[in-house]
Amino acid sequence: MSRKKQDISSKSLSSIAWHRLKKNKLALFGLFIIVCAFFIAVLGPMIRPDGTPMANDQILEITTQQPGFSVDLLKVKKNKKKHESSIWEIVNTGVENDFTTVPIYDYSFEGYNLVVEKYTGGDVNDGQVMRYNLADIVYATDHNEIVEKNGFLDFYTIDDGKKHISIEELKEEVQNNHIVSEKYYLGTDKYGRDLLSRLMAGTWISLLVGFISVFISLFIGITLGALAGYFRGWIDDVVMWFINVVWSIPTLLLVIAITMALGKGTTQVFIAVGLTMWVEVARVVRGQMLSLREKEFVEAGRALGFTNGRIIFKHMIPNVLGPVIVISAINFAAAILIEAGLSFLGIGAQPPQATWGKIIAEHKGYLITGKAYLAVLPGIAIILMVLAFVLVGNGLRDALDSKTVDANPAAV
Repeated sequence: MSRKKQDISSKSLSSIAWHRLKKNKLALFGLFIIVCAFFIAVLGPMIRPDGTPMANDQILEITTQQPGFSVDLLKVKKNKKKHESSIWEIVNTGVENDFTTVPIYDYSFEGYNLVVEKYTGGDVNDGQVMRYNLADIVYATDHNEIVEKNGFLDFYTIDDGKKHISIEELKEEVQNNHIVSEKYYLGTDKYGRDLLSRLMAGTWISLLVGFISVFISLFIGITLGALAGYFRGWIDDVVMWFINVVWSIPTLLLVIAITMALGKGTTQVFIAVGLTMWVEVARVVRGQMLSLREKEFVEAGRALGFTNGRIIFKHMIPNVLGPVIVISAINFAAAILIEAGLSFLGIGAQPPQATWGKIIAEHKGYLITGKAYLAVLPGIAIILMVLAFVLVGNGLRDALDSKTVDANPAAV
C-alpha cells in the first residue's frame, strides 16, 4: 500500500516539476544565491562585522580604505547608562555601540593614562597624541574625579557606583579587550563604514521590497484578473480599461509619482513598487480564468449550487498558480531593480539606511579613480540577485510547463 501511494505521489505534477527543476543547474544556482541572501538578511546584525543599526558605524579617519585594510582600534566606553538590548534588537536592527571607536597608530602606558597616537593613514603617520584615563576607557564614569592611591584608582561609575581597582588590572583589561585589530575585507566607504557590512545590510532591503511588492501585486492582480475573467461583461471592460491605462504609463515614472505622493521612505517604496507590478499578474490570471470558466468542473460547481466566490477562490485560482508563480519570480527581480533605481535617485530608502542603489549613488564619482570597486561591488550584488530570480523564474517556467513534462514520470 505504501509503495502504491509513493508511485501515485511520484506521478503528481508538482513532484515531476520539482524533479525537473532539480535537473536545471542554472535554476539551482539561482536558488542557492537566493537562499544565501535570505540567511544574510534574516540573521542580519548577528553575522555582520558591523552589528550596529544599519551598519552605520562611521570612523572618518579611515575613509575609502582598500579591501583587506587593517587597523588598531581603541574602544572608549561612553559615559551613559548601559542599554539592555532585546533579542529583537539584536536580530532585527542591531545594537548601538556603547563605546567610542578611535583608530590608533601606536600606544603606550604612562601611570594611569593611556597615551595614543591617532591613525592618519599617511606615509608618515604624524597623528594627534591623546591621553585617556584607564578608568574612563573601561567604565562609564559619572564625573571626572578619579583618585589614584597606592597603585589603585577610586572613582564612581554610572552603572555600578563606586569602584576601587588596581592600575595593573585596568592596563590588562585595556590591552585585552579595548585595543583590538579590525580587518575590513572589502575596505571602507567614503564615511569610514565597513563596506561589507553595508552590502550585507542592503540585502535586507532588496529582499523585503521584493516580498512586499510581489505580495501587493499578487493580491491586486489575482483579485481583479479573476473577477474580470470569470464574470466578463462590463466588469471585464472596466478592469481591462484600468489595466490598459496603468500599462501605458512608464513603470519608473509611475513609481516616482506614487512615491512623491506618499512621501519618501522605505515603506512608501514598498507600496509604490507593489502598486505598479500587478498589471501583468491581472492579465495572465484573466486569460486563464476565461479558459477555465468553460471547463466541466466549473459547470459542476454551479450545478451543485456553489457560490461564485467558492468556485473562483477554491477551485479556479489554484489552477492558475503555476503561471502566477513564474511571473512573481520575474516581478521579484524587477522590484529589486526599481528599488535600486529609486535609491540611486535619492527618493527610495533614506540615509543612513543601507541600500545597494544608494551605495552606488554615494560612490559613483569613484568610477574614474582607482577605487571604482566602491560603486562596482553593490552593482555586482544587484546583478547577482536579479540574475538569481530570473534563473529561478525560467526554471519554474520549464518545470511547470505540462506540455513538456516527461511522458514517463517514473523516469524523472
